[in-house]
Amino acid sequence: MFVTQDVVLRFFFRKKKILRNGFSIPINSSIILAPTHRSRWDGLILTMAMGRRVTKKDCRFMVTKSEMRGIQGWFLKRLGCFSINQLSPSFSALKYAINLIEKKEQLVVFPEGKINKYGKKLVLKEGLYRLSRLAAKKTTSIFIIPIGIAYSKVPPNFRGEFCLSFGKPIAINDYLNFSIKEFNMFLYKKMIQQEEEALKNVGR
Repeated sequence: MFVTQDVVLRFFFRKKKILRNGFSIPINSSIILAPTHRSRWDGLILTMAMGRRVTKKDCRFMVTKSEMRGIQGWFLKRLGCFSINQLSPSFSALKYAINLIEKKEQLVVFPEGKINKYGKKLVLKEGLYRLSRLAAKKTTSIFIIPIGIAYSKVPPNFRGEFCLSFGKPIAINDYLNFSIKEFNMFLYKKMIQQEEEALKNVGR
């Protein structure tokens, strides 16, 4: 934490801004962070904004299996990441993620499913909503937090700026009657709204 937040982020970025927009963590509830994904820096930024120093909990990132290979995988594992096969998720991986939600840990899922560097419009992956519905059978209070992350340049440049913007928590129990397509369209709109808010606050 000292190396990534106090040294790396402080040294690489000239300006850092977090827009909380009146955001507060739902009390006695499970939360899933759902951020836009424009850069590999996103994980460190989320950890700074919602990690142990702020919430007294670590962020646990769900990432693709390919990202957990080699040196990168070693580093990601120590950041709190675990892998899942997007095409055919294993029962053990799903159970692990559901257990994190049930225990009120901070699960991070990138709904776009990959780094979408320039923010091209795409269809969100189905995993987040499916996982939320499964977890809703285990715990009655789950909130999804839409988050937008923006950079002064993409990919981020040395001494550039970033801004993270929190959206209003979404109570998953209010949307259990939605189809996956309907919910993903709704969530995508909320994520992009937060990204647009963040973009207004970086020096482009």
